[in-house]
Amino acid sequence: MSQPEYRRAPRRKVSDNVPVLDTMTDQVVGQLGNLSETGMLLIGSAPLVEDALYQFRFALPAPGVADATVEVGAHLLWREETRGGGQWWAGFRFIGVGGDQLTKLLAWLNAPGGEYA
Repeated sequence: MSQPEYRRAPRRKVSDNVPVLDTMTDQVVGQLGNLSETGMLLIGSAPLVEDALYQFRFALPAPGVADATVEVGAHLLWREETRGGGQWWAGFRFIGVGGDQLTKLLAWLNAPGGEYA
């Protein structure tokens, strides 16, 4: 039996390997799992600090688009170690997405061919 969906914004799956950079440390902290206009799922190799604020940058897979790089402020809502161990799932809520960044994000989210979680 599937559970009802309570999220406000649909989450689009990210099928490509999209590294996520923490701009404060200049380190890759993981890759995108799925994305919405209000948040994202990060798949990382190390746990991040719960309830912390982060500044991330990632490039959306957008064929034919010269610059699909997006920078967002994000709040870590939850994290969970995967069953096999060694990887972490982390759920973020966006707290800061600039106008141009939001335009890029919405264009990618609304592009045809997306698969939603």
